[in-house]
Amino acid sequence: MKTLSLFALIITLTFTSCSSVKVVSDYDSKTDFSKYKTFAFYKPGIDKAKISDLDKKRIMREIETNLTTKGITLSKEPDMLVSIFTKEKERIDVYNNNYGYWGYGYGPWYGGYGGTSVSTATEGTLYIDFIDTKKNELFWQGIGVGDLVMSSVEKKEARIKEIVTKILAQFPPGSDAK
Repeated sequence: MKTLSLFALIITLTFTSCSSVKVVSDYDSKTDFSKYKTFAFYKPGIDKAKISDLDKKRIMREIETNLTTKGITLSKEPDMLVSIFTKEKERIDVYNNNYGYWGYGYGPWYGGYGGTSVSTATEGTLYIDFIDTKKNELFWQGIGVGDLVMSSVEKKEARIKEIVTKILAQFPPGSDAK
C-alpha cells in the first residue's frame, strides 16, 4: 500500500512541476528605471505576435494592470513603449515509471510495477520588451515560459495573468521577490 501512495505522490509532483512558469529578465544596467512613468503599447510589434487577437488583448490588459500597480500609467506621450513577442512549441515528456524490488530467481523488477508513459503539452514563450521612446532602444526584456492551457477561457485568462504577473514581478530590476 505504501508503494502505491509513493507512486501517486511521485506522479502528482511530476505533473504539477510541469505546470510552473519559468521567468527570466535582462536589462541595460546603465538605465535609470525611475525615469519611466508612462507607457504605450507598440502596435507594430504587437501585430507581429503570432497569437489570436483575443490573447493579445488579454496580455495587454494584464501588462497594463501590472504597470499601473507599479505607478506607471498609459499615455499618448509615453516614456517607454511596450511590445510583445510569442513563440510556441510542442513539448514531449517521456516518463520511465519502473520501480520494484529484487526477487530471488526472478528478473530485476519482479513484483514491481513499470512502464513508460509519454505526454505532450504545448509550451509557450512570452517576451515582453520595454523600449525607451527617446533613444528608440530596448532597455528591459522579460521572458516567461510555461505550458499553455486551452481547456476553457477562464483557465486561459488565469494562465496569461500568471505568466505576465511573474514576468513583470522582475520589473524594475531588483524588485522581484525571491
